Amino acid sequence: MNKNYYITTTLPYVNALPHMGFALEIIQADILARYNERLGNTVFFNFGTDEHGQKIYQKAVASGKPPQDYVDEFAAKFDDLKIALNLSYNNFIRTTDAHHKKAAQEIWIRCRDNGYIEKGIYKTKYCIGCELEKQDSDLQDGKCPLHPTYEIQYIEEENYFFKFSKLQLKLLDLYQANENFVVPKHRYTEIINFVKSGLNDFSISRQKEKMPWGIEVPDDNKHVMYVWFDALTNYISALGWPENTSKFNDYWGSIANPNAIQIAGKDNLRQQSSMWQAMLLAAGLPPTKQIIIHGFITSGGQKMSKSLGNVINPFEYVDTYGTDAVRYYLVSKINPFEDSDFTKESFELTYQADLANGLGNLVSRVSKMCETQGVVANSHNDLKFSPLIVNHLTSYRFDMAIKTIWDSIKKTDMWINDNKVWELTGEEKNKALSYLVGIILQITYDLYPFMPETADKIKKQFTSDSIKLSNPLFPRL
Repeated sequence: MNKNYYITTTLPYVNALPHMGFALEIIQADILARYNERLGNTVFFNFGTDEHGQKIYQKAVASGKPPQDYVDEFAAKFDDLKIALNLSYNNFIRTTDAHHKKAAQEIWIRCRDNGYIEKGIYKTKYCIGCELEKQDSDLQDGKCPLHPTYEIQYIEEENYFFKFSKLQLKLLDLYQANENFVVPKHRYTEIINFVKSGLNDFSISRQKEKMPWGIEVPDDNKHVMYVWFDALTNYISALGWPENTSKFNDYWGSIANPNAIQIAGKDNLRQQSSMWQAMLLAAGLPPTKQIIIHGFITSGGQKMSKSLGNVINPFEYVDTYGTDAVRYYLVSKINPFEDSDFTKESFELTYQADLANGLGNLVSRVSKMCETQGVVANSHNDLKFSPLIVNHLTSYRFDMAIKTIWDSIKKTDMWINDNKVWELTGEEKNKALSYLVGIILQITYDLYPFMPETADKIKKQFTSDSIKLSNPLFPRL
């Protein structure tokens, strides 16, 4: 039965260019979107940019540009990922959009009216890089380990507070009702332990005279919203909430039957699976259905970070090696749940072995024999995803799914060698080549969510009136 499917990434901060770590997240989401679309589901795939907060404001001031001009410039660069990485998202939201601002104010009003927002004095240590409060236990040598180039700020001012502590039991009930609410399992356990340890109310506003770049607090123009409270609302404002209740119910779901899938990095675990869920509960809205947490891509053993200056630029790799080479590496060699290192040397070895000498060589071998034999293509319109692909994607093991495809490539190469297909003649060779064409088209069907451009090229080559050898899919380096 076909259904509506909602998938969203987090929104990257527009304070620097996109890096390979975020490319991983958006490609994982794209794979799930394309997979569900091919299953016949109606997909809403949300992506966009987070554009408020102190860090953005300071960057804009330092650049000498008005904040809106600054975020406009960087938002366009993130939207450029759509072409560079061949992404299928059909919604690009910006937190400076007029409708999003109204939606953020509406969820504030609902949380306030339900007794979950009140004023107080805010005293804290604060990391601008994370845009989060920090306890002494979070710091190393007095600095945030994720953003060591930022000085920890000491804040004391009147703010509005979200009554996070009042939602502890409701959050635990939410987790217990769905043991797959957060995947992988150890992240699910981590967030339960975090909530069980006790929740502290947190500030959700800043004084406008000190930090004006944000959405105004309803009924109090002296305060702007804390950036996380504003940004998290994008997941439902993207659906036209609160006005478009039909679209919201269709894609986000109901309290009894939530529908939305979110993907986030491990540094977003608390924000997505506790803060955001608490906001939804406080506003009387349905929770997320499931949150997928991936690890970091490290560079030389260190977390890839704009502040550390060790960022790998995905655009440069796409320009040099091609979109699908980048997509393949991030899916096949990066663990979907744990930290993995990225090096140019490893990337090029993978390109040569798996793409040029693996898939590319198989397609060339078979198409050349088909052209010599004059094989007429079969449309193979009855194809479906292989059962192992379905199993692995259902559990978000992107790496195991793509390994299944490459195992098939290797087995097919071995079958060609064992049967010496190039030496066969007549009807015996026609039957062998027809069998191989069927295998390649199944590989192509399974490959589509991961490497759509390559899959389309192979499909066109092997379903044309006559199969012919074409240019290499992946030219050798």
